[in-house]
Amino acid sequence: QVQLVESGGGLVQAGGSLRLSCAASGRTFSTYAMAWFRQAPGKEREFVGTISRSVGSTSYADSVKGRFTISRDNAKNTVYLQMNSLKPEDTAVYYCAASRSIVVRTTPEWYDYWGQGTQVTVSS
Repeated sequence: QVQLVESGGGLVQAGGSLRLSCAASGRTFSTYAMAWFRQAPGKEREFVGTISRSVGSTSYADSVKGRFTISRDNAKNTVYLQMNSLKPEDTAVYYCAASRSIVVRTTPEWYDYWGQGTQVTVSS
């Protein structure tokens, strides 16, 4: 069982930056691939990016590539999402998720554990 708790959301102006954190419980954090998803009102949950279990390879949605960076610190059981050059269309609830899959997965059904989400609002 893995429990995930996100933090770091808030209100920021367009062009600004935020860093989200996701703290995981348990001793097996390093065995999970981690991902960030987001969901805006009235829309489906959308893949943002993922980071692999060990070597830390990353993959991003085209909409955030070059602006967002995922990293992880296995010693701290934490995954981060650095968001730069934020746009109003980035406004959403952001969720971190954990997957046992060793293959990069970009759809929610592959993820076993989810956090409660943190709100990010970007004003124009």
